[in-house]
Amino acid sequence: MTNDFAQGKVWRNIIAQAIPLILAQLVQILYNVVDRIYIGHLPGTENMALTGVGLTFPIITLIMAFAYLFGMGGAPLFAIARGAGEEERAEKIMGNVFSLLLMSSVAIMVCCYLFRKPVLYLFGASDASYVYADAYLTIYLIGTPCFMVTSGMNGFINGQGFPHIGMLTTVIGAALNLVLDPIFIFVFDMGVQGAALATVISQAVSAIWVIHFLIGKKSLLHIKRKNLKVERALTKEIIALGTSGFIMQGTNCLVQIVCNATLQIWGGDLYVGIMTVLNSVREILTLPVTGIANGAQPVLGYNYGAKRFRRVKEGIRFTSLVSFGYTVFAWMIVMACPHLLISIFSNDSATLEKGPSALNLYFFGFCFMAFQFAGQSIFQALGKAKKAVFFSLFRKAIIVVPLTLLLPGLGLGVNGVFLAEPISNAIGGLTCFITMWLTVYRKLEITK
Repeated sequence: MTNDFAQGKVWRNIIAQAIPLILAQLVQILYNVVDRIYIGHLPGTENMALTGVGLTFPIITLIMAFAYLFGMGGAPLFAIARGAGEEERAEKIMGNVFSLLLMSSVAIMVCCYLFRKPVLYLFGASDASYVYADAYLTIYLIGTPCFMVTSGMNGFINGQGFPHIGMLTTVIGAALNLVLDPIFIFVFDMGVQGAALATVISQAVSAIWVIHFLIGKKSLLHIKRKNLKVERALTKEIIALGTSGFIMQGTNCLVQIVCNATLQIWGGDLYVGIMTVLNSVREILTLPVTGIANGAQPVLGYNYGAKRFRRVKEGIRFTSLVSFGYTVFAWMIVMACPHLLISIFSNDSATLEKGPSALNLYFFGFCFMAFQFAGQSIFQALGKAKKAVFFSLFRKAIIVVPLTLLLPGLGLGVNGVFLAEPISNAIGGLTCFITMWLTVYRKLEITK
């Protein structure tokens, strides 16, 4: 483990960052995925509990979007400042992000509590599924500040060259969640409320871990009281760069809303539940490629700040090739065993019958998604805020949402909803990557 990303092989630095991130994200996914596995197999619910929890995804995604707005906006600026030797500025960025996360989390929690009923019905809830959605969300929202601090501040641990500590942030919380889930759900017979309570407790423990490290002696740079006062100019920089991550998650939220509402019209609660399973599978299969992309960001940002452009180019090539190779492999897995992947999350006969074909449609051409991940993360790492924002909007808001609304009415029914994703992967991913290659990679080649 090294704290100087200008030394050693670039690909080794990226892997050194990516492996702990992948492991951490794997455990992070277990927060939600294990909940869904248990909930999907609750006796007597006929898959309605899983459908209800799936309806809360847009709200959870929106909370994550705000964590990304400040966390992913501050972390690249932090890495660039470190690479340039500006440690005082780096600490100021970290302190401001911490304050912004805390303030926004409280506001979001209150708003979501007040408007959760009309919002859940707007998102596609029926009278049957709303009962489960409300039971889960009411408890889950209590952990909003802890979740946002953990997600937003962990990047500052990784950005200092401590990916293993960042990994432990998630491992500690998720391991606790794995232990508490079956206890609360089955032993205490709390159902979906038990799953939510286990998650809240686990998030609180993770948040304490992050804060303890960033104010402790082992951290190279620290959260200091003098840096907690929010500065307008610095906040604008953070938001400008974090807007791409916010829009990426915000448009994910929009897509989830449109998909659930459209599926409720064309297929009912069954297909809303199937989409919950598809999103769960997608979270698992995109894990390695997001780990590589996120692991590359501090390395690329540091070398860009240090004006080591040849190393930045090497990192771009490595990230792109590995991302594409993995997504081809993941697509093959989906084609080979769709029924098995569906059965992990549900034993409902109707879901097992209709789910595999929906899964194959949704993941068709999944390898094109690698280009979106690679291009987006490179723009983000190098501080290219406008391009990062545009391509976040382009794939989701400009392609997926209109297709999700239009294709079902053209005779495709529910299949039109599932086909919107692969079409957007191909068009959006290739456009993003080609633009990055022409406007960033080639420019670095000229200025090497």
